[in-house]
Amino acid sequence: MAKVSFKEQVLRAREDAILASVNRLLAEKGFDVMTVDEVAADVGIAKASLYKHFSSKEELAGAAMVRVLQRAQAFMDTLPPGARAVEQLQAVARWTMQVQLAGEMPSLPAQNSALRASLMANKPYLDRLMDVSDRLGEWIVAAQQAGDLNPALPPEVVLYTLFARACDPVLGVLKASGQHSDERIIEMLMSTCFDGLAGRAQTSTTKSGS
Repeated sequence: MAKVSFKEQVLRAREDAILASVNRLLAEKGFDVMTVDEVAADVGIAKASLYKHFSSKEELAGAAMVRVLQRAQAFMDTLPPGARAVEQLQAVARWTMQVQLAGEMPSLPAQNSALRASLMANKPYLDRLMDVSDRLGEWIVAAQQAGDLNPALPPEVVLYTLFARACDPVLGVLKASGQHSDERIIEMLMSTCFDGLAGRAQTSTTKSGS
C-alpha cells in the first residue's frame, strides 16, 4: 500500500470535515437554504479553500449523497444473506429512518434542474445509486414472489416508496412533537409502510358496494 503524504492526509481530513458539515446542513436546512459561505464558515476555512475541493454547491450536495450511499452499501453488506427478502427491505427502511432522525440524511429538492444535471453527471453517485437500487429491486421481486409484498404493485413503485422513507418529513414532525421516542416513530412508520393503514379485518378494496 502506497504511503499517504502528510499533505494528502490534511487534504483528506479537510474534505471529510467539509462533507460532514454539508451533510449536517443539508439535513437541517435543505439544499435551497444552505450556502457555500455557510459551509466554509462552519468548517472554519476560507471559501477559496473550500473551492479547491468542490467547485459548486451542487458538487457539494453530490459528494454528500455519495457518502450517504456508501454508508447504505456498507450497511446492506452487513445484512445476513439467508434472511427473507422482506426482512432485508425492512432493515434498510429502518436504517434510513434512523439516519434521518439522527440528522445525517441530506435533504435535496426534487425539482432543481442545476442539481439534477450535476447529479446525473456524477458517476460515483450514479454507480452507487444503481447498486443500491439493484439490490433493493432484487429483494422487492423476491418478497413479492414469496407473498410478503403486494405482487400487483410494480417493483419500481415499491422501490420509490422505500426511497421516500429516507426523506419523509413525517419523521421530523413527530420528533419535534416530543411525544414519541425515535424508536416508536420508526415503528409507526414501518407499520404504515409495510402493513398499510387498513385494519386487519379490512383490505384496501372495501366492500362498500355490498
